[in-house]
Amino acid sequence: MATIVSPSPEMARAALVRRWVILTLLMLGALIGFVDRVSISSALAVASFKAHFGLSDIARGWINSAFFWSYAVMQVPMGWVVDRYGVKWPYAICFFVWCVASALIGLVSTLWALILMRLIIGVAEAIVVPATYRWVRNNFDPDRSGAALGFYALGTKFGPALGAPAAAWLIVMFDWRVMFLITGLVGVIWLVPWMLVARERTGALPIEAGVSSEAEAEVVQRLAAKNISLSSLLANPFILATLVVYFCYNYFLFFCITWMPAYLIEQRGLSLEQMGFYTFFSFTGIAVVAFASGWLADVIIGRVGRAVFVRKAFVLAGFAAASTVVLGAWSQSVEAALFWNVLSLSGLGLATANNLALCSIMFIPGPIVGRVKGIQNTAVAIAGIVAPLMTGWLLHLTGSFVAPMTLIFVFLLLGAATVVVAIRKEWAPIIP
Repeated sequence: MATIVSPSPEMARAALVRRWVILTLLMLGALIGFVDRVSISSALAVASFKAHFGLSDIARGWINSAFFWSYAVMQVPMGWVVDRYGVKWPYAICFFVWCVASALIGLVSTLWALILMRLIIGVAEAIVVPATYRWVRNNFDPDRSGAALGFYALGTKFGPALGAPAAAWLIVMFDWRVMFLITGLVGVIWLVPWMLVARERTGALPIEAGVSSEAEAEVVQRLAAKNISLSSLLANPFILATLVVYFCYNYFLFFCITWMPAYLIEQRGLSLEQMGFYTFFSFTGIAVVAFASGWLADVIIGRVGRAVFVRKAFVLAGFAAASTVVLGAWSQSVEAALFWNVLSLSGLGLATANNLALCSIMFIPGPIVGRVKGIQNTAVAIAGIVAPLMTGWLLHLTGSFVAPMTLIFVFLLLGAATVVVAIRKEWAPIIP
């Protein structure tokens, strides 16, 4: 029977510092990726951009969703890539590609070229989630990973929070072409610290005796992962349930990322600058709440145990708070609509880190995290495809955002019910 070799206190402290430095870079990488994703949403609310490409409401929905078509297709392949080749180099290559493609949008003059750049960005950014979760799973205690996931979620939420107002400001100060060039190329600076610091494992977690190094431990994990087929993962009831939860959570999130600027400007009468302010405030709210609730859940679990119950309670509270978005849709008052808009998206942060820990870390064996997260993030990407398209279609059909936002409410109820009924430890996948 294998024994466990624990690191010395000095090694553990050094590994702890390195672990959080790398996690910070992963958080910043996600932030930059989301800035590049949402910059298009601000441009789509600008008359000159719409006129340049001749875009209708339905066409705007297609542009918003183009990223997610290639993003969805590449999730499982990218999960396999990081399980097979690790995180550092695949992430670096993809990061460079998406930054350049984002910048090139400022130079294109045809609709097909715009769509092509968005598809390329989707392919390259597909690496982000599988790589990050594989690294977190291998470097943090799975039961106490809420704070780490909440910290990473700061990037996924501050990206839209900063991206929308920054894009709006750059468009006002210059134009949409300069905005894409700047937001795309500035991010490349991130590659310098990443190449200097990133490594697959920090050495902070114990490894089995008889394994001579972290590199050998990595090989052992990859060999073990070969026993799990993709078909068995796709048939697993736990994974199938998480797909529903992720779709429902992200349907609302991607509505906010892709259509919130247009909703605030066209239905609530805000200026481009006011839109940037309220979008920043909403996404800052979800970022702060996500980190705080992930940390708080870790503290509660450390004191009373019952990790599954605690995570589920936070997730359900987040879905309940987010469902207040429908009150904003039905409100006749601009002030009330803006209040519910900020509250609902901020409240969703209660679910963010805890849902990630519950569905993707606590019960998923380390060697298959990349593929499992790739499958799960396919559901996320499908939400990114469906949300802008459904919103554009319903907006075209009804001339109002009430119907699209009521549909969000329905999906949030479905997600909450799935968490209660189907997220069960005994259904989770195992490695023979």
